[in-house]
Amino acid sequence: MSERFDHIVVGGGVMGLAAAWQLALRGRSVVLLERFGRGHTRGASHGATRNMNNAYDEELYLDLYDEAFALWGELAEASGEQLLTLCGLVTHGDPTAVTNAHAALLARGAATEIITPDEAAARWPGMRFEGAVLVNRDAGRVHAATALEVFAAEANRHGADLRFEHRVAEITLTEGGAVVSGENAAGESFQLQASGVVVAAGAWSRELLRDHVVLPQLTVTEEHPAHFQPQPRFREPGAETWWPSFNHVRSVQDRDEDSDGARARTGSVYGMLTPGEGVKVGFHAVGDEVDPDDRRFRAPDLARAALRDYVAEWFPGLDPDTAAEISCTYTSTASGRFVLDRVGPITVAAGFSGHGFKFAPAIGRVLADAALGVAFPPAPFRLAAH
Repeated sequence: MSERFDHIVVGGGVMGLAAAWQLALRGRSVVLLERFGRGHTRGASHGATRNMNNAYDEELYLDLYDEAFALWGELAEASGEQLLTLCGLVTHGDPTAVTNAHAALLARGAATEIITPDEAAARWPGMRFEGAVLVNRDAGRVHAATALEVFAAEANRHGADLRFEHRVAEITLTEGGAVVSGENAAGESFQLQASGVVVAAGAWSRELLRDHVVLPQLTVTEEHPAHFQPQPRFREPGAETWWPSFNHVRSVQDRDEDSDGARARTGSVYGMLTPGEGVKVGFHAVGDEVDPDDRRFRAPDLARAALRDYVAEWFPGLDPDTAAEISCTYTSTASGRFVLDRVGPITVAAGFSGHGFKFAPAIGRVLADAALGVAFPPAPFRLAAH
């Protein structure tokens, strides 16, 4: 006989864990199924840090940010773990993006200001700046690896059953909900029943939902930011305070072709200090489209050279020849907006487009509300809006 739960969560990345936490917090019986092992590096949630970035001009995201900010604080208090470092965030480059984000943040009473590039370089001498610089003080970085552990621990504490190395092969709809079947690492088959299923499977979302939900186009790319080591003078005691998190909003540009006619896409840049690893710098959403089960886990040589050249030009405080490369996936929609909705017993969380992690506690709340029939997600995230 198959086991029965109120809810099954498919996917043990940050969004699945956040949904499991919120559902368990509300007294529901929850099982989470993750195809890989705990802390794996095959998806989009691994790594020590993420930007806690509020440089948005849409109320939709700023509302979500404010809610997530408060929930990160509650999680930190409950767990005793530090989840945020408010080292500040600087955004520069496209003047329209900077001006619009500043106006939206000011209207909310956020701790923000505009300074000149010379003023910014004096404050943060390891960086160069282009045009007016937006400074946000209630921002910085998320301790991402710790956050995954805290979500799992808090979900567990409230009764959620977290099962790693359980690969879901099929979701079958039934009169009373759904049956989820698959196989664990030992080769044993499983079959679980639930009233509802939350699918937060990242790059594997389309495969799992193909028979049940018409998703918008989701493009899976392999992205390759890297950690760079500070130059000697930026390794002095206290030098960590010289590194805010950052966005450089740039248009997409192609480098010169190589001998085979290949090009490296570049564009907007993001990053933050990762204590003990260096300063993380990456181009946003420029990677090659991939099958998530057949990746190189290595950037093309042209892409590596483009990132090295960017660091050499814009970061006098970093050694551009010290790149320690990271590989992760983005699952992106055409608009960059998330896909959050409920279709029958299935609640969908997909298309986080490389900017979802910081919102995770609030998205967990949104998904739990949808799964329980309390409220649908915000209209711009729903399937009909894509």
